[in-house]
Amino acid sequence: MGTPTVLTELTPRQFLGTLERSLAIYADAMDADPALLPGRRELMRRHAGFPAFRALQVTDDSAGKVVGFAYGFHGQRGQWWYDTVWNALVRAVGAAQTADWLKNCIEVAEIHVEKQYQRSGLGTEMITTLTAGRSERTAVLSTPDRDTTARRLYRRLGFAELLTGYSFPGGSPPYVLMGAELPLNDPRAPLPRPLSASPSIS
Repeated sequence: MGTPTVLTELTPRQFLGTLERSLAIYADAMDADPALLPGRRELMRRHAGFPAFRALQVTDDSAGKVVGFAYGFHGQRGQWWYDTVWNALVRAVGAAQTADWLKNCIEVAEIHVEKQYQRSGLGTEMITTLTAGRSERTAVLSTPDRDTTARRLYRRLGFAELLTGYSFPGGSPPYVLMGAELPLNDPRAPLPRPLSASPSIS
């Protein structure tokens, strides 16, 4: 869209200081139910204390407002998403392959851009910056199991579909679990064919 934007890395303290703005961006990007936002706020607050936490925000320089954010952290036992995904993958692909993907990973927890700023490369810039220079071997994430722009981007970056049709405990809509070896692919490269057979849970 040609809007001048600035990408900034945040300390955990700075991230917490901008939490309300990040929550508003999340609500806009995801069409989130307002009743679920307090729980999301607490989850994001908790994530800021996880090991090797890294957060980014994008600011529209002309409007002087934050329009996107992303964060991730080192995945390990004792984290709800990590433990849940570990167990699901063990059932689907076995313990050895699960350990290959999760034993030394960064969990890409959130990447969101306000709707009017989407499709301008900001999500690509954030995820590549977020995962650059990390000590982990892999990056993992979950995204709705639909044909979305985000899912196609993740594939272009080298993410394989590890498990499709997965619903998190509590009855979530279906998600796809994805993983990539680091560093990520050049996002300008042509879209590859699927990288795995993608076991499915119905």
